[in-house]
Amino acid sequence: MSLTFHWFLPTYGDSRDIVGGGHGLSAGRAGGSRPPTVAYLGQIARTAEQLGFVGALTPTGAWCEDAWLSTAMLTEVTERLKFLVAFRPGLLSPTLAAQMGATFQRLSQGRLLVNVVTGGESHEQRAYGDFLDKAARYARTNEFLHVLRALWRGETVDHSGEHLRVEQARLARLPEPVPPVYFGGSSAAAGPVAAAHSDVYLTWGEPPAQVAGKLDWIRGLAAEAGRTVRFGIRLHVIARDTGDEAWAQARRLLDGIADADIRSAQEGLRRSESEGQRRMLDLHGGSRDGLTVAPNLWAGVGLVRGGAGTALVGSHTELADRIAEYHALGIEEFVLSGHPHLEEAYWFGEGVLPILRARGLWRHPAGEPVPAQPTGIPFATPPVPTGRG
Repeated sequence: MSLTFHWFLPTYGDSRDIVGGGHGLSAGRAGGSRPPTVAYLGQIARTAEQLGFVGALTPTGAWCEDAWLSTAMLTEVTERLKFLVAFRPGLLSPTLAAQMGATFQRLSQGRLLVNVVTGGESHEQRAYGDFLDKAARYARTNEFLHVLRALWRGETVDHSGEHLRVEQARLARLPEPVPPVYFGGSSAAAGPVAAAHSDVYLTWGEPPAQVAGKLDWIRGLAAEAGRTVRFGIRLHVIARDTGDEAWAQARRLLDGIADADIRSAQEGLRRSESEGQRRMLDLHGGSRDGLTVAPNLWAGVGLVRGGAGTALVGSHTELADRIAEYHALGIEEFVLSGHPHLEEAYWFGEGVLPILRARGLWRHPAGEPVPAQPTGIPFATPPVPTGRG
């Protein structure tokens, strides 16, 4: 089995330093020295495509550009790359979401993946007009995915639930193929929803022992529901030729964060109702000390960035080893990112992926590369003598 790798599109801006934002931080906090233009995001997307990443995750929230619109534009500057579009089910009807997904599949020739985000911050949900509490949001997500999947199966749907109601809902044209559903959540309310509806359950990059426990939890719930679920993990990466070089880059990123920014970010992130965010915060406790929480796993990103807050740091071989370790637990898909996203895609794609290919764990989605042929410069060398006098 070949592992699947996805990259990330920083639709809030990019930088050589860590860009904060999301999950409890105020809107507008994110930003970087590289604006999220179509030209720059297109560079990242084309690079990811060339290197062998299957898709690219695009975040959702008030702190970034809209994921649907951004990725729709980027389909025009890429050929094969799929887009893992994050969206919140409470902000649009399931019928409209099903129609949007079907349209995206037709116009992009099947390059949509969907990441359903229930939403862990009530204050941000209320800004969008959603006043349900966390438990009710998960109950609504369950109804939403029930309707969405039925529509994508071609059914005519009548649904009258606690939170959603549709009558005679039906799609004129079905998506081909049906977009796989990615879903993450660490709370007790999230597990049954993931087990019932997700194709890929995503976890943030916790130490392997914690990841193993979470995967066993979802496996058990999925078995009770008569389903099987694939697993993915969301991580940042800092890959270099040597471990010393990689850790030097991690220290440079950490040195670029002011103490005041850490305090401010941590105060905001502690407001989050997300259990996954709490688990991320517990890895570092808001301190610069003790950030290596497992071999090659560094929690420094989470000091100022919400959501995924850990990075794999080390030599190309070390990162390949850690990826193999997560794979042994059952992880098949890796959603990765780095600062800046353009350069780090090359470091990982040219350094780590060839090692995984040599180990039989990965192959390029476009097929094996054509071996390079020796090239010559015309007239740079004298002609070979023919032996005639």
